[in-house]
Amino acid sequence: MNLMKNTCRAAAAALTVPVLLFTAACGSDDGKSSAGEPVAKVDGKPGAQPKITVPKGAKPADKAVTKTLTEGKGATVKKGDLVRLDWSAQSMKGQNLGSSWMRQPGAKPGGPRAQIVSEVTDQAQQQQLPAKVLAAAAGQKVGSRFEVEGTAKELVGPRLNPQLGIKPQDGLVWVIDVVGAKKLDKKAKAEGKQAAPESGMPEVTAADEKAAKITVPKGEQPPKDLKQQVLIKGKGPEVKAGDGLIAQYTGVKWEDGKKFDSSWDHGGATAFQIGARQVVQGWDKALVGKHVGDRVEIVIPPKLAYAGQPQSGLDKNTLVFSVDIVGTV
Repeated sequence: MNLMKNTCRAAAAALTVPVLLFTAACGSDDGKSSAGEPVAKVDGKPGAQPKITVPKGAKPADKAVTKTLTEGKGATVKKGDLVRLDWSAQSMKGQNLGSSWMRQPGAKPGGPRAQIVSEVTDQAQQQQLPAKVLAAAAGQKVGSRFEVEGTAKELVGPRLNPQLGIKPQDGLVWVIDVVGAKKLDKKAKAEGKQAAPESGMPEVTAADEKAAKITVPKGEQPPKDLKQQVLIKGKGPEVKAGDGLIAQYTGVKWEDGKKFDSSWDHGGATAFQIGARQVVQGWDKALVGKHVGDRVEIVIPPKLAYAGQPQSGLDKNTLVFSVDIVGTV
């Protein structure tokens, strides 16, 4: 459930894979959590869906309250790190606001949950997670479960979606599990000798800290099915479904060769959850099973990209990506 209004859109996600995951970074939200005890009771251990109960008549604190419910044994999360999070949220009146334990339509039984993969920042990015809730991950350890409470005005502010019927003074509760964390190297890229393109595949020329140049073969019709080629073979671990994939990427349209997005245009490496229906199908199909350090070229027909999504502006296009897999979280 999206608590926040889509008043603007983050440039880094404007026309690329996780379009529906992000909202705009509409300014900094640098409020700090106050001392105090939350009023909600949370049952359950990290990794299992929490049960949140609120005593009748309980009222939220005016300032955000954060409490570590279970302390993990992993590394301590720092601001600027990439994290992968499970989450569950509700209003203090019992209205369900969403959860990573809720299966998406079409998701395979037993498959990975749709988790949040994000940089820890006080800038509002995630539709599911207000900036103050995301920022509260800093200082927690991997494996921890923590709770954040506060009023809708305090946690979400003016970006509160009015269609939900939640008032600014209503209390909200988030329970967050820190599944993984990793320091983000924005300049990371695949290293090694690059293979020549296979017959019919576009040519990729990578530049230092710039978008790759992708040249589509002249006169060649776009393929009707997914095509892929590993251009540089990495030596890192295998990418598994559900991982947070850290990548440098550039995307162009097959039809005119024009670039529509690149991670380098937005500061460098970014991350998406892979294999959990959080990105276009072509990415899920091509990148699960690859390895950290790989450079992968992917040609994705509309049926595995944005077909049926005219708002993307790419619904009729075959997309060509060069993706450097620089880590997982």
